[in-house]
Amino acid sequence: MENDQSGTAETRQNRREKKLRKKRERVPKHGRGLAEMYRRVILKRLRGGGKK
Repeated sequence: MENDQSGTAETRQNRREKKLRKKRERVPKHGRGLAEMYRRVILKRLRGGGKK
């Protein structure tokens, strides 16, 4: 019985690691563009441009 439970825990751990790997791969794709957008918005506000 203990072997069955440890096997289940191991597969859960594997699924969790796989999910986290996918998440880490996915995040950088948007990070740079988002940072660029925020940078532009901040500069625009400092210069006084935009809606009034």
